[in-house]
Amino acid sequence: MSHATYELKAETRERVGKGSSRELRRNGLIPAVIYGDKQAPVSIALSTKEVTMKIHAGGFMTTVATIDVNGEKIRVLPKDYQLDPVRDFTMHVDFLRVSKDSQVTVEVPVHFENEEKSPGLKAGGVLNIVRHEVELNVSADDIPEFLSVDLSGLKVGDAIHISNIKLPKGATPVITDRDFTVATIVAPAGGVKEEAEGEAEA
Repeated sequence: MSHATYELKAETRERVGKGSSRELRRNGLIPAVIYGDKQAPVSIALSTKEVTMKIHAGGFMTTVATIDVNGEKIRVLPKDYQLDPVRDFTMHVDFLRVSKDSQVTVEVPVHFENEEKSPGLKAGGVLNIVRHEVELNVSADDIPEFLSVDLSGLKVGDAIHISNIKLPKGATPVITDRDFTVATIVAPAGGVKEEAEGEAEA
């Protein structure tokens, strides 16, 4: 279900601060920090190219990785990263140290399936996505790549709530006080046309 894990090689950083970060970036490295699991944070340097490739490949924030820090293998989950707004390369990454039993909070993307089997959409209704991703508490070893929503049979006016979505075992939504809406099927701005007429104009 989840992405294949991957490994990154890193070295520890002795000097931390603005000047050393600039120097790292000149050498094709980015500063990163590994924290959590009740241990002291570790400052490391990673290959900018490798990390940027992983981010662009998708699923970065929901894939557990192994970082080899001078021979010590640490399992982590990316928690946050900063991109350079102008040049679109990675500036910094925060990793959370995870073990088998770690519970983590991740934003998991929502995929919508079977649009062609939804009478509401076929009649010209519009899928209004309220949440493109859902924040879940989940075990680090069971992070889903995405949640899937089946639109079969849905009509204009129907809504998909979190309770309609099958979550992986052990996963719970971060929002627990209400059955929140993930998407709705709404009437198009001009009202629903008759099928035949709508198709002639389409």
